Amino acid sequence: MTPPVTPPVTPRLDPVAPAPSRVPAALRRADPAVATAFGCIVALLLLGSLYSTSFLSPDYLLQQLQVGSFLALVATGLMVVVLLGQIDLSVPWIVTVGGMMSTAAAGHGAVGTALAIPFGVLCGIGFGLVNGFGVAYLRVPSMIFTLGVDAVAQGLMVLKTGGSAPQDMATPLMRDLATGRALGPVPNAVWVWVAVGAATLFLLGRTTFGRAVYAIGNREGAAYLSGVRTRRVTLVAFAISGGLSALAGALLAGYSGKAYQGMGDGYLLPAIAAVVLGGTSILGGRGSYLGTTAGVILITLLQSILSVVQMPDAGRQVIYGTVILAMLLLYGRGNKVGG
Repeated sequence: MTPPVTPPVTPRLDPVAPAPSRVPAALRRADPAVATAFGCIVALLLLGSLYSTSFLSPDYLLQQLQVGSFLALVATGLMVVVLLGQIDLSVPWIVTVGGMMSTAAAGHGAVGTALAIPFGVLCGIGFGLVNGFGVAYLRVPSMIFTLGVDAVAQGLMVLKTGGSAPQDMATPLMRDLATGRALGPVPNAVWVWVAVGAATLFLLGRTTFGRAVYAIGNREGAAYLSGVRTRRVTLVAFAISGGLSALAGALLAGYSGKAYQGMGDGYLLPAIAAVVLGGTSILGGRGSYLGTTAGVILITLLQSILSVVQMPDAGRQVIYGTVILAMLLLYGRGNKVGG
């Protein structure tokens, strides 16, 4: 009898583990928009050094950070609103309100001088609360409502000044915060930016309010059903935007020595460009303050180079608009989480 043939045993092969990636984990987690912004900063620094040998000098770079700190304050408040999926187009004249009302308060003796900056910031917060009420409670689209508030603020400031530049001068504290250097070579305005940035990082990353902002930006209906007081969060976000815009106006008045009409006109498009360049989705729900910081530095350096090559203001507006459209096409077409 022939014994049964035993089939050969095929050895079991374990799946080969994939080779570990050589890319650092920090780089794999990096937002492409933020990385692109920092790459463009390096490119602009190299480009600027070709036009001027002093472009990379510490004094010149600190001066650019000082100028960029005013834009940073506006962009910080705007970022909080954009994270909600909203927009604040009242920035230009709220900046002017902050500057004009701060200098106006300074004309009322020692008490007015001491309360000049807080008074200007409170005026900005007031306009921000109006924006937030219209958007959150009246359900008016933010683009339309904030544009109307901007026109109201413009009219009120023209009525106050009679159509001419106000004669009120900036207080010594306003000038010192905008132009002074109390701690070494770093301008005081940069320290104000650092303080506001640290508070924003804590607010967005470590508080219930910050988590609510991202949740509303991702999907407002789901956030509301989960217990988030969406209207209150929206109201506070617009108040933050108004207050920081007014603070920027007060510092700008200190930088120039006095307030003037239209002092915030040049900050709306650059602030929006800085926010979207930093990777904050215009649809809301995604973005980081590190990206906004990179966007502010990038826009500030770009403005400096455009000034060196004597680019007219119309050309700069074309560049800012092109940047915003490009970032919208690259990063602004994705669906929201849960949408």
